[in-house]
Amino acid sequence: MSATVSINQPLHRDALPNFRNLGVILRIVGSVNLFCLLEAVLRGDSWAGIWGSLLDGAALVQPVLIMSVLALFALGDWLHGMTYRTGLVIVAALELLIVTIVYPILLEASGGSPPFRLERAWLVTALASASLLYYFHLRSRALSPALSEARLQALQARIRPHFLFNSINAVLSLMRAQPKRAEAALEDMAGLFRVLMADNRELSTLKSEVELTRQYLNLEQLRLGGRLKVEWHIDKMPGDARVPPMVLQPLVENAVYHGIEPSMSTGVIHINAYSVRDEVHVVLKNLYRKNGAHHGGNKMAVGNIRERLSLHFDAEASMSTTVIDNEYHVHIRMPYLKEAA
Repeated sequence: MSATVSINQPLHRDALPNFRNLGVILRIVGSVNLFCLLEAVLRGDSWAGIWGSLLDGAALVQPVLIMSVLALFALGDWLHGMTYRTGLVIVAALELLIVTIVYPILLEASGGSPPFRLERAWLVTALASASLLYYFHLRSRALSPALSEARLQALQARIRPHFLFNSINAVLSLMRAQPKRAEAALEDMAGLFRVLMADNRELSTLKSEVELTRQYLNLEQLRLGGRLKVEWHIDKMPGDARVPPMVLQPLVENAVYHGIEPSMSTGVIHINAYSVRDEVHVVLKNLYRKNGAHHGGNKMAVGNIRERLSLHFDAEASMSTTVIDNEYHVHIRMPYLKEAA
């Protein structure tokens, strides 16, 4: 019953965007400049008029935009600790304060005759700020179903019925001949299902994701035996890196389902995790069968993970899939965020 209640709980929590995220910064800069362009188009009655209006607006907008981005970046962690409504008020007040500071400088530079009054600058700033905050609010709500989908897939699709059935049969076959191995397999199943049934809204650690994947592969090893080989390259892995939950196991499950199961020969899955400067990279390679009957299912796990990467890290994360020399490659890039102490 408790699991059912947890599933039905809303997964979205109103929060300000991460003003230190590259994607958020780019969206702010791009949106404000687009807003200025649209205003210039509406005000100008010719190309020369549009250009003149754009330059007049840029004289105030660009200094305000630069100061706003720097201030929000510096206050990002502090704002993140605020309640959503308090944060909105602080951001709005900050923008109006910056305009009030910049306007006298513009007044002096223009010889006492600015292109528009301070009241109009306040109004435009308030409208632009409200529009941007509302956009980020809608974007967060639009992407949040990806978290819900991730949990539902974990309960319904990620543990496919045939995997559960085969794992139980494999454990039963070991009960008498190899009781210790059977016990270890049951512990792996318990650990795997514990994670899958948990609330996966918060970021996990790369070390935990690797352990979860090992448990899954241990169970598959019982069924596939020597047909499944795994090469781990994690000696340079940043285990404390914070990553979306269930970011690796579904990809490995796809590798087993699409690359190992259809063949009677040995298949190898290569898993490589490492860090470069302030980024974490996870690379997975497995045999690719062009005419395999299972390939249609690849897109579901890949698309789900890509959405969750976008939700958590925006433009600072990416995921690419390629086929090279009969191998299916998945490359995930994420910012290196360390687990809180």
